[in-house]
Amino acid sequence: MRTRFIPIVLLATLTAAPAAAQLGLPPVGPAVGGVLDRAGRTLDPIQNTVGDVARSATRLAEVRLSRLKDLVRRNRAVLELDAAGNPARRGELLLTGASDAEVARAEAAGFSVLGREQLDTLDITVVRLSVSAPQSLAEAEVALKKLLPHADVSADTLHFQSGAAPNNGAPGYAAAPASIDQPVGVIDGAPGPAIPVAATRGFAKGAPTPSHHGSAVASLLKLAGVRRIAVADVYGIDAAGGNALAVARGLDWLVGQQGSRIVSISLVGPNNPVVARAVASAQRRGVHVVAAVGNDGPAAPPSYPASYPGVIAVTAVDGRGRALIEAGRALHLDYAAPGADMVVANAGGKWHTVRGTSYAVPLVAARAAAALANSENARGVITMLDHEAEDLGRKGADPIFGRGLLCRSCAKRK
Repeated sequence: MRTRFIPIVLLATLTAAPAAAQLGLPPVGPAVGGVLDRAGRTLDPIQNTVGDVARSATRLAEVRLSRLKDLVRRNRAVLELDAAGNPARRGELLLTGASDAEVARAEAAGFSVLGREQLDTLDITVVRLSVSAPQSLAEAEVALKKLLPHADVSADTLHFQSGAAPNNGAPGYAAAPASIDQPVGVIDGAPGPAIPVAATRGFAKGAPTPSHHGSAVASLLKLAGVRRIAVADVYGIDAAGGNALAVARGLDWLVGQQGSRIVSISLVGPNNPVVARAVASAQRRGVHVVAAVGNDGPAAPPSYPASYPGVIAVTAVDGRGRALIEAGRALHLDYAAPGADMVVANAGGKWHTVRGTSYAVPLVAARAAAALANSENARGVITMLDHEAEDLGRKGADPIFGRGLLCRSCAKRK
């Protein structure tokens, strides 16, 4: 039976839990999911007007911008806004694709080289430059782009987890028997000791540090049958955690040292040249990156890395197969998977109800890993997933469910 998407207007409640998790704020609690579920049941027969939908999308976008500015205000010593208004590491720019002569020109203009990061597997060199006072990060970014028009210049922008992190719940239960041998890499926070994985490495201050969100993602991979999981912790206890350089370094480690050909990224951020180069390089090596569209609504800017070419972009549905009303967007959409009305493990190993596009990503990654294990090459993965996907909404691919629903029965329902 096809599922009809019914948008509803519940902005204050809608944004609370996902927004808190994306910005590292205390989660609102399980009541939010319950209110949304009851509202969905109540309003399911109602077809809202185009004006209602437009106002909902606009308000979600406004709330998103307010959250980002508030995050920077609370962490002024570490963060500031880049030229596009995105939170980034204070006083630092990233330079890729630059020659030694161009780096020298930047130094002559007053920028100082903080260091060079060599991502050996992905064959990328990132030069970290310090911004000299009294220039703001945004002013310095604009100036350096004018000075070096042929190099990629960016701030070290942040990526945010795209789902409310579980922090309470009932005792856990045994995961489903593992059956997928293809290793899956994860870029997120670290899982807790109750969710053992094959390898964990930190790429941020204090990492690896157990996190509820990272634990949730790892637990879903296990429930979906993945036997080998490696996690790159890009958050730790760092106020600038989830930055672009950390994501690129984590991807380099997963591909080069862990042999991950499927990488699950339940994070969203702006388009960043460093991450874009890292993803493209990984793809040339036969890696499939699976990423979330986020929870900031359809009026938010396109989410990355989901919007990079070739990345498997994932949205989420609830227990009744309805698209999450807060789901964000990408420049393309591939699949949907369960992301609400289910339970995941937190860092303490207890199980808790969650909601968000974050939780759909590991389920799709698990199916991609299964497809890769049974495919002769990376191209065959998409063909197999397309064959497996359950068509929802209008016939064929659509902007709400992509090319269909995967892993409907993988998640443990509440």
